[in-house]
Amino acid sequence: MAKFQLSFHSIQMESPPLVKAAASIMRELCYSNKEELQAGFITAGWDRKKGPQVMLYLLTKRNLSPFGGSGNTYIYGYVDAKFKPDMSLEEATQFSTNALALAMGRDNVSGSVVHLVVITEAEVKHIVVPGDKLPKFHDG
Repeated sequence: MAKFQLSFHSIQMESPPLVKAAASIMRELCYSNKEELQAGFITAGWDRKKGPQVMLYLLTKRNLSPFGGSGNTYIYGYVDAKFKPDMSLEEATQFSTNALALAMGRDNVSGSVVHLVVITEAEVKHIVVPGDKLPKFHDG
């Protein structure tokens, strides 16, 4: 649904969507289905207006607010310790996978699969990392 709406948005604007527009569409899709789902998502990408960007949100049945949850402190700690500007695409993909694996490993209601969508000027690529392929940082 998000892909469809982003395609439609591109046609209307006669240009690729901004990262902010993609995040807004994801937020609206989640919020409009708030009674059926609970989700945390990260929208990240690159656009000509602002360059690389990352936006984080958490949807609960009560509200839509900045990203939070029982695993969020692990993401924040990992980001504080390991983020570096100008990462390669491979480094950024591994960085994102590691951050999510750390949070999911400590959150008893998180799923066990990481879905990454890598957006570059040339393509949009969906990467699925199943639970048995996620990096392990602790026993549990």
